[in-house]
Amino acid sequence: MSTTRRNVSGSGAGRGDVHQIGEVAEQVGLSLRTVRYYEEAGLLTPVDRTVGGFRLYDRDAIERLLLIRKMKPLGFSLEEMRALLLLRDELGAPGLSPEVRGRLRERLATWVTLAEQKLASLRDQVDVAEAFVDGLHLDADRTGTF
Repeated sequence: MSTTRRNVSGSGAGRGDVHQIGEVAEQVGLSLRTVRYYEEAGLLTPVDRTVGGFRLYDRDAIERLLLIRKMKPLGFSLEEMRALLLLRDELGAPGLSPEVRGRLRERLATWVTLAEQKLASLRDQVDVAEAFVDGLHLDADRTGTF
């Protein structure tokens, strides 16, 4: 059963469809506890609450959580996640001057480089792990255990 609501109360007016936390958690593949944790850490904010006090999130919050899920395996800290999300918010603000937009894009390019470095490090770790597993297979074949 879908918990999608449209503008449940006046404070969310104009925000479009909103979803309760359970539906959001399911959509992004996270636990309720994890979604609440990221909210407490300041990485996302519910746009509204139901009359019963349940958190409501919009499409932007879902997209933020999906981005967080991509950052987590790369080893980004909460502070790094917060900084990148803030930068993306700033870049999405209407009416930015070309100069400001250019500076923000330069900052984003730094994040691209950092993400590429983290990815390279993970690939190195995978290479080490694969060599280890290959060695174990060789040991097992020599001893006839597999």
